[in-house]
Amino acid sequence: MMSEKRRSDCVGLPTGWKREEVVRKSGLSAGKTDVYYFSPDGKKIRSKPQLSRYLGELLDLSAFDFRSGKTIHSALRKSKRHRGTVYDHARGICHDTTLALPIRQTASIFKQPVTVVRTRPEGKTKSDLKQGSQENQPRQLFWEKRLQGLRASDNTGESLLSLQLPKSIHGIGPELTPDSVLQSISAALHLNSQPVTGQNASKSSINKNPGVHIDANQPHIQATVVSEEDVRQQERLVTDARKRLQDAIKGFA
Repeated sequence: MMSEKRRSDCVGLPTGWKREEVVRKSGLSAGKTDVYYFSPDGKKIRSKPQLSRYLGELLDLSAFDFRSGKTIHSALRKSKRHRGTVYDHARGICHDTTLALPIRQTASIFKQPVTVVRTRPEGKTKSDLKQGSQENQPRQLFWEKRLQGLRASDNTGESLLSLQLPKSIHGIGPELTPDSVLQSISAALHLNSQPVTGQNASKSSINKNPGVHIDANQPHIQATVVSEEDVRQQERLVTDARKRLQDAIKGFA
């Protein structure tokens, strides 16, 4: 690649430094100028970071323009460095490390251990003044509708069959499917600490204004009463099923 070279003394560097301009004559970059510097001992410098590393702390290059080889006086910093400064050889500038870092004056977002000092025996902490129980959190009505269209499946990907509600249990609520009713019953059995009895309000009142009449802590079924006979009948069914299972195991043995 053809090029034209022009070398001259560099006024922005100590005596003996040379500045060379190389103008490209051919190729896609024809007309572009490359700038190089040569130290008094003949070392070729290709960039300002390399020049900063070569000179070390002998000269502050923060206001030195590498392209023109001149010092820009409008950006010239104090020639005398303050004690405690660090020279950035990668950029050719100084950083004053004597400045103290700013201290955050706002409160920390992290929890800090505190000691509560009571000046009176009858003093109360802020937590003692909370009104009402914090255990009962508000619940969204008819959240089961978000699960409509979703089916559980086994490890082979085959959908599981839905459970069937007993004929004695009737769902209550606007546009509820049997699956939604089963989901509300399952959630009530697992999350509620109180007995699961169903809704005490009538079906018509709930359908008319569910936000007022529905009990969010109960499943979406009409109020049911489990009698002693119902419990014993269920016990007999469980006992019979257990006996059949034991007989089947003995048959295989």
